[in-house]
Amino acid sequence: MDRNSIGHHNEESHQLYPKGEKIEISVRNDHRSNRDIPSTSTKVTNLEKPRWGKLLTLVGYAATFGSAVPVGYCIGVINSPANYVKAWCAQSLLERYDANMTTSGLDLLWASIVSIFLVGGAVGSLGGAWAANKFGRKGCFLISGFLFAIGAIMFFFCRMANSVEMLILGRLLVGLASGLTTATLPMYLTEIAPLAWVGTLGVFCAVGVTGGVVVGQVFSLRDIFGTAELWHYAFSFYIVLICICYLPAYMFPESPKFLYIVKGDREGARRELTRLRGKDAVDIINHEIEEMELEANAKVQTRSFGSVLKDPALLLPLIIVCCFHGGQQLSGINAIFYYSVSIFEKAGLSTTDAEWANLGAGCLNLATSFLGPLLMARVNRRPLMMFSSSICAGFLFTIAFILYYIEKASWFPMVCIVCIMGYIFFYQFGLGPIPYFIGTELFEVAPRSVAMSMGSLSSWACNFIIGMAFPSLQNAWGAFVFLPFSVTCALLFLLTKFYLPETRGRDPSEVAPLVSKGFRSKVK
Repeated sequence: MDRNSIGHHNEESHQLYPKGEKIEISVRNDHRSNRDIPSTSTKVTNLEKPRWGKLLTLVGYAATFGSAVPVGYCIGVINSPANYVKAWCAQSLLERYDANMTTSGLDLLWASIVSIFLVGGAVGSLGGAWAANKFGRKGCFLISGFLFAIGAIMFFFCRMANSVEMLILGRLLVGLASGLTTATLPMYLTEIAPLAWVGTLGVFCAVGVTGGVVVGQVFSLRDIFGTAELWHYAFSFYIVLICICYLPAYMFPESPKFLYIVKGDREGARRELTRLRGKDAVDIINHEIEEMELEANAKVQTRSFGSVLKDPALLLPLIIVCCFHGGQQLSGINAIFYYSVSIFEKAGLSTTDAEWANLGAGCLNLATSFLGPLLMARVNRRPLMMFSSSICAGFLFTIAFILYYIEKASWFPMVCIVCIMGYIFFYQFGLGPIPYFIGTELFEVAPRSVAMSMGSLSSWACNFIIGMAFPSLQNAWGAFVFLPFSVTCALLFLLTKFYLPETRGRDPSEVAPLVSKGFRSKVK
């Protein structure tokens, strides 16, 4: 093994060979405490990679469908039945409070119903760090399911109770659940996964959210639940997924790293590892226990927000995580879906056909996202992120240019549609999946929950900014509203090129020293 693969520190190494697994044990200098500590890195020679056990598979898919998909569902379901819900709100307020809403007042109420979800998401993200260390990764998953279920009940009965307040409260609760999910679910999945499968499990949350948006759009169509009489069924239908996916939750393991490093429960961590890896994977379990022991001895068990924000060694990785999360929202994906219907109409499609074409764009987004687990397992993070961000920057610039001159040539609308589809396709190569789990690969266990919470908070805050500012900017700038999104993608390319170390297949203890010197770090 290359001695430099562990870091840029001086090392003395010797090797052990348990049943074909080559484990290199070395001494490195801890970049925060300025003392030598042991570290390990593993190179598998004759020993096969850890298998996908039945329990790991069950948790991965149940957590994705039961927690990540409802996040996307609550985002995608809100648009199509908007006029019916607004009419019901006006009627309800008139009957209950004798309040005759003006058009502007009704628009403000609807904006509040939509945005309270984003506010809840930001609050849930901010509380994710505390909750992850207080209740555990699995505990946060269960709390999210409970909040999603209560929200669905509120949605279903708000029309029967003729209560706008129940609708608003339901949106707040699912927002809290969504923020908690995006902050803690990638952490949970990557911490129960073997190192070889961290990227694959980490991308499950991104795929689930993307799929949930499409499912929400489908169930809110007029041909299904998107009518004046059935919209509350559309809002609450995801509870079917909650009931199915949370039934086996009693079998789910807690994160072994959380138990070992945060709680100090050595036996509990070994027990959960045995359930995840199998009783015959003794060498793999022992190696993972050794890794956790070294990290537990070298670091404090948990880190507060203040200590993480004040630590100069964590400044650069924290900036990377927040910029990736925020940049994902500011890269234009939501604006593309907001604007695509009108573009399809300019291409000659009817309003109904344009809505179906928009759904097709969502399906393309979902289909491409399924490439994520395959790509994350086989391709390094840096080239994927640079490729995705640079291609998307080019497509966004082209969309702005074509839209501005769309009346000049009859074939411009079709070129614009091709650019939109191309942007959606290449977005899922890096910009879509990588921000969700990059924090778990840059941060060790102690500061990880804070970093994931800050990244998720950045995502929800930028999502809120886009939702509030995009319509006004569109009216003011027209087609050029897409240029800032193109610039954002270009800046993400530069941030990745100069400051993101390669993290695939590397333990966070190897990556952390590479970014510990802030913007003076040499990460290539």
